[in-house]
Amino acid sequence: MLGNFTYQNPTTLYFGEDALTDLRKELDKYGERVQLIYGGGSIKQNGIYDAVISLLQEAGKVIIEDAGVMPNPTVEKVREGCRLAREEKVDLLLAVGGGSTCDYAKAVSVGAHSETDVWDTYFKHMRRLKHMPLPVGCVLTMVGTGSEMNGGSVLTNTEEKRKIARVFDTRVFPKFAILNPAFTFSVPVYQMVAGCYDIMSHIMEQYFSGTDDNVTDYIAEGMMRSLIHSSRIAVADPLNYEARSNIMWLATWALNTFLAKGKRQDWMVHMMGQSIGAYTNATHGMTLAVVSLPYYRYILQAGLPKFERFAKYVWQVPAEGKTALEIANKGLDCLQEWMEGIGLVLHARELGVTEDSIENIAEGTFIMQGGYKVLTKEDIIAILKESL
Repeated sequence: MLGNFTYQNPTTLYFGEDALTDLRKELDKYGERVQLIYGGGSIKQNGIYDAVISLLQEAGKVIIEDAGVMPNPTVEKVREGCRLAREEKVDLLLAVGGGSTCDYAKAVSVGAHSETDVWDTYFKHMRRLKHMPLPVGCVLTMVGTGSEMNGGSVLTNTEEKRKIARVFDTRVFPKFAILNPAFTFSVPVYQMVAGCYDIMSHIMEQYFSGTDDNVTDYIAEGMMRSLIHSSRIAVADPLNYEARSNIMWLATWALNTFLAKGKRQDWMVHMMGQSIGAYTNATHGMTLAVVSLPYYRYILQAGLPKFERFAKYVWQVPAEGKTALEIANKGLDCLQEWMEGIGLVLHARELGVTEDSIENIAEGTFIMQGGYKVLTKEDIIAILKESL
């Protein structure tokens, strides 16, 4: 384990088929004005909207609706949400939807009462939060981001073609999150498998870094094996509650700061994927999928012992008669076979990336320092070309 750290997670989770009933007692902790945040209206078709509205009315809340949150929340939409929260003097932001809805709610929570612009201050220039944000609660309907139990928020500036993730301190973590795996049943398979890969990528970003003997790495290996197993079942049988419940729980623990403690972290897959998303508006998990294999093959030699371990303990690649490099390469082959098997997109062209856009995508990619190889812009261009 590396360094000194503090671990705290203030989010209360309610998990299971009856989890929504616990929303009622959480609502009693906040004032009467609730900004109900949701996306394109699917929650009105599957009954979740009516169930939430009923609980809000039962609690005597004034409901201020904030609909239309897009899969990649934009700065423009967040500014609208901030104005609404200020004008309506809301007491609680309640996000009902997937990770993007939760991300949006957290951006509104910090921006609503800020004296400066939310994008320029908290995302572009990463200024410290000096005021108390509005409280956020989540009712999750799609899994992958882990946003229900962390301080992360990802915004897209369509004008600047920048997609930036900001990780806020524990004041911005949702106060509570409702996790009913059955709420994810209506999610299209494409979105479900994209979410599965987002989970896998979160784990790998933290796993493929560091050389110390770290408790986290052993836990991460078990989580990856569980995800591989459950994702295959869920693709074959999307209504399998056990598989979907395991995926939902894995998503939360993959990025609620637990795995990161005492670890170096990479995050270059996310930096490249987010820049692709800024140019294409493609589904986040798919943008990660298209760059992962090219990136990991590019840095394989620099992190060879960990990639060998990944092959042995996640994919059970037999070691006998093979070199470390052969074992490591076989592990990435297994990763590719799993990705293909569950239906992930593996070529960036399918998401709208072109040769002509690669230079700009590379320019918009933040370079992180925690991986086995610190990339240059030229490295990123090479990886992006390989991803096509």
